[in-house]
Amino acid sequence: MTAWVLHVDLDQFIAAVEVLRRPELAGRPVVVGGRGDPSERGVVSTASYEAREHGVGSGMPLRLAARKCPDAVFLPVDKDAYDAASAEVMDTLRALTWGGAPVVVEVLGWDEAFVAASVPDADLDPQAFADRVREEVLAATRLHCSVGIGDTKLRAKVATDLGKPRGTFRLTAENWFEVMGERPTRALWGIGAKTEKKLAALGIETVRQLAESDARVLAAELGPTMGPWYHRLGRGADTSPVDATPWTPRAHGRETTFQEDLVDADRIAEEVRVLTRRVVEDIDREGRPAARVGLKVRYRPFFTVSRSLTLPAASNDPETLAAAAVALLDRLDERDRDRPVRLLGVRLEMVPPDGGYAR
Repeated sequence: MTAWVLHVDLDQFIAAVEVLRRPELAGRPVVVGGRGDPSERGVVSTASYEAREHGVGSGMPLRLAARKCPDAVFLPVDKDAYDAASAEVMDTLRALTWGGAPVVVEVLGWDEAFVAASVPDADLDPQAFADRVREEVLAATRLHCSVGIGDTKLRAKVATDLGKPRGTFRLTAENWFEVMGERPTRALWGIGAKTEKKLAALGIETVRQLAESDARVLAAELGPTMGPWYHRLGRGADTSPVDATPWTPRAHGRETTFQEDLVDADRIAEEVRVLTRRVVEDIDREGRPAARVGLKVRYRPFFTVSRSLTLPAASNDPETLAAAAVALLDRLDERDRDRPVRLLGVRLEMVPPDGGYAR
């Protein structure tokens, strides 16, 4: 049997869904975020490729996006529309077969999934299958996607970015170092800005240098688990299978960005209670109580801190959880407590479906 992994990633998914609903926006810079009003506080959820050419990116304040691209069309987030479009894409992927064999689909989020197939014929071309995946998704949903082809999930995931937009790319053990060797470590799935800096401090700046580094040094500097894992990333090694088990949320959270900064302590505490009650409604739909409470506070201008605590006993009582969230305000650094607050967020981590919870 020959096994291949494909990573399917929808191109500019949220913006593309909006353009399907408003064809007149095709080719124009589109920015989706918040309530769609760039004069208000909020952040960019996604930007079309046309907007990205002006430097607009996800997570950017809407006001900054408007300055970078004043001609952009700003739209509010419509979660229900994206849920529906995503479900249609995933159903299309699950219906695929290759070489007469069914595929396994692991959903990663709204706009991406792994697709795996083991086929008896080594001559079956994964490139032809990747092209068919793109065609089937486009025909069923009118959405374009890019496909990474790999012999591991990691290589398939990294390959997708090299094929964007509307294309494919193949990464295997044979061409891994040829393609990735001189790229920065941050080009790897699983390495962000902070880890990139830590590796650079060890003299490791490229994928090849990471692969050729001493795993013992990485373990000593970055931890006995993460150090060797980063070493494996450098080689593109990954033994994790594509798993079709439905994704189960670990937690739910809500955030509110205030159009005017909050300065009154009682008002801040009340807003935390309101947010907590809304999140309780979310976990009640899961049927699992919360075992851990988290609080996020963003101060003016854009300084963010978070605190969390484990409850003595799991609960879905709104008052108990609200009290715990408000109590986290007292754990903030005293020097920050008088800062104006622009955003509050509450996160409730639930007990797993099996009922166990590791503290």
